[in-house]
Amino acid sequence: MSLILFIILKIYVITIGLLIYGFFKIKKYQKSDLEPKTGFTIIVPFRNEAENLPILLESFSNLNYPTDLFEVILVDDSSDEKFHTPHFTFHISQIDTIRVSKSPKKDAITTAMQHVKTEWVITTDADCIVPENWLLSFDNYIQENEILMLAGAVTYNCTNSFSDHFQQLDLTSLQGATIGSFGLNRAFMCNGANFAYTKSLFERLNGFEGNDKIASGDDVFLLQKAIQKFPKEVHYLKAEEAIVTTRPTETWKTLFYQRVRWAAKTSSYQSVFGKLLGLIVFFGNLSFVIGFLFLLFGIWSYSIFALFAFVKFMTDFVLLYVTSLFLTNGKVKSVLLSSLLYPFFSSAVALYSLFGSYEWKDRRFKV
Repeated sequence: MSLILFIILKIYVITIGLLIYGFFKIKKYQKSDLEPKTGFTIIVPFRNEAENLPILLESFSNLNYPTDLFEVILVDDSSDEKFHTPHFTFHISQIDTIRVSKSPKKDAITTAMQHVKTEWVITTDADCIVPENWLLSFDNYIQENEILMLAGAVTYNCTNSFSDHFQQLDLTSLQGATIGSFGLNRAFMCNGANFAYTKSLFERLNGFEGNDKIASGDDVFLLQKAIQKFPKEVHYLKAEEAIVTTRPTETWKTLFYQRVRWAAKTSSYQSVFGKLLGLIVFFGNLSFVIGFLFLLFGIWSYSIFALFAFVKFMTDFVLLYVTSLFLTNGKVKSVLLSSLLYPFFSSAVALYSLFGSYEWKDRRFKV
């Protein structure tokens, strides 16, 4: 059994090493001085976000982009109270989601698409803040490259709590894996809080058809469909000026359900690489948990477990560090404690996602 655990660790180290290599293959993008030309429709699905939406809209008002080249569609998914849209210099419209599937967010985006007049759409979440050169960075990249879809980075605005630091490192690992997979030409994951594509592409892919029975995955399933048909036209925008900021969850329960929601869709991936990576990461973390149990029951000595834990920690740390340099200028905290707890958390999420249910936005969903 010990031999199997170390074989799993070896495969894990090689895999993460490949992602680190892929991460560096995606070069940082710096916007040029091109005159803005791209028209964007920003789609924001929301439910009970009266506290967060004004902050997001204020960040839109601070965008360094001509107001006649973008508009905002807020899509209300049955909020308890109607959100009253403030007045801004840019155009905002508010519509209600037309529910036709088991996925509220996919229905919200599909509903908004019926009102989109621009060629490009960009989605974000109600609890986000966008930087001032967000649209300008997307526009410049679009002008310089023949693309149909462009994924961007997301990070957390953290307080000084361990929960926030833990979530930041978790999200950093996901962002690192995302960028790395793009660099390896095996992209399978992105984040809908910072995701742009053409309306014509959405229509050519028949939107979310084929995965609308899965509650989440408005971003990854659309990305994977696009990769299958137009692999050269799907890119990653590795630009610091285009990183969207969001807030960590407030409770561990909410965090657990959020990660279950994310993990539950893995088995439905069209990407073989994505499924394989998910399995390798799961078994890599599970092997750490089993190794810890071996230590407790005296099967492993402290030196064997320490060697196992050290190799895994250093492998994870390299990916976390290079990614955090891009996302947060290297600001990482509670790395050691988070790394020790994460395998237990990740394994529990993965196992629960196979048969459990989860709550999100005051609704319960079956996995």
